[in-house]
Amino acid sequence: MEEEKNESPGRGEEARGAHKLWTLFKTCFIISACTFGGGMVIISMLQQKFVEELRWIEQDEVMDMVAIAQSCPGVMAVNASIIIGYRVAGTAGALLTVIGTILPPMLILTVISMFYAQFRSSTVVALLLKGMQAGVAAVMINVGATMAGGVLKDRKPLSVAMLAGASAAAVIFHIDIIAILLVCGVIGGAAAFLGARKGSAA
Repeated sequence: MEEEKNESPGRGEEARGAHKLWTLFKTCFIISACTFGGGMVIISMLQQKFVEELRWIEQDEVMDMVAIAQSCPGVMAVNASIIIGYRVAGTAGALLTVIGTILPPMLILTVISMFYAQFRSSTVVALLLKGMQAGVAAVMINVGATMAGGVLKDRKPLSVAMLAGASAAAVIFHIDIIAILLVCGVIGGAAAFLGARKGSAA
């Protein structure tokens, strides 16, 4: 009896760990299979699931993850899934979220490529894609508003100035997003370094 009592907590932790891994894989698989429009749309769905519903990640962390995923080579949705999986369940979580994110589009595109000519000439498919574009635009606006709200909520002059400058650079002047990210990263790093020096001097 004592041995069973001693083993039960360990089994409970293993069960919770397995459940968490399954939730990571299932969530990323479903979101990837049902989401159209690229990385920013998937980020919105991941935010709703892992921040608002499961509460495994904080809202501020999502903004950091998006910045890292956007600035790293590769597909943004896959980059974000790696970070989320590792943050929640380590290496195993990162591996499962990557598989869950990649598998649906790989299977769907394999099927579509087999019937590419029929899809391309289909009026119904063209109309469906036009309708999806409107929905994707709405979701991307929602993501942008949520993230901008987080920056404005902190009321840090430097962050607000970088938000305005980056928006103008991308929308008005059409500057490459990589250059914008690099400049903002350098400014943010310099500000953090100067703040740390001031703190240590005080």
